[in-house]
Amino acid sequence: MNFAREGLLFIAIAAAVAAGGFGLAVTRRSWGLWLAAFVLLLLALWVAYFFRDPERLGDRGPSLVLAPADGKLIMITEVDEPSFMKGRAIRLSIFMNVFNVHVNRYPVEGIVTYIHYNKGKFFNASAEKSSLENEQMSVGIETLPADSDRTARVGTTRRVLVRQIAGLIARRIVTYSKLGERVKQGERMGIIRFGSRVDLFLPVNSIIRAKLGDATTAGVTVLGELPH
Repeated sequence: MNFAREGLLFIAIAAAVAAGGFGLAVTRRSWGLWLAAFVLLLLALWVAYFFRDPERLGDRGPSLVLAPADGKLIMITEVDEPSFMKGRAIRLSIFMNVFNVHVNRYPVEGIVTYIHYNKGKFFNASAEKSSLENEQMSVGIETLPADSDRTARVGTTRRVLVRQIAGLIARRIVTYSKLGERVKQGERMGIIRFGSRVDLFLPVNSIIRAKLGDATTAGVTVLGELPH
C-alpha cells in the first residue's frame, strides 16, 4: 500500500502515540490504559487508511475527462466561470468524505496555464456557497485537440478547470501543479486533508457520461467527453 507523502508525518506520530499507549499499559497493568491504547491503535490505523495512495489504471484518451477525486457526484450544473473558462461552463462537483482517498488527479492531459489560490471560509463542502466562498485552489489546463500534433504549442484549445475546495474540517490544500507544466491524464495533482470537495469545469458542449449520485474514482471514472 502506498501512502501520500503529506501524510507520512501524521502516520508516524499516530503510530508513536499508539505504541506509547501500549507501553504505558504494559507498565501500569491497567485495563483502562489497555482500552485507551486500543483506541489509539484504531486511530493510527485510520490515519494510515486516510492517507492511502493507491495506483490507478483505466481508460485514457485526449477527449475523455476522468474524475479528479474519489467521492460522490453531488452536482451537475451550468454556471458562469469568468476566471479561466471565460464564460459558461458545466460544473461537476464531487464531495469527498473522510473515508475516501483524498489524493486528487488530473482529469485530462495538457498544459497548466492557470493557478489561483483563494483564501476563504470553511463552510460545509457539500453546500452550494462553498464553491464560491471556501478556501480553494484552482488549476486550469489547456488540452491539445485530439487530432493535433502532440508537440504543437498551446493556442486556442479546450479548457478544463479543476478547483480543490476545503470543507468544515479540511484546513490544508496541497497542489503540485506549476505554471507551464505538461501534465498527464490520471497522474497526481495534489491532496486535500480530510473531508472536502473538488469542482470540475468543462466546456458547455461537452458530453456528460456520469449522473448525479455516482460514486467516482480519481483517475478511473470517466465523467464525460470534451467537444471535438
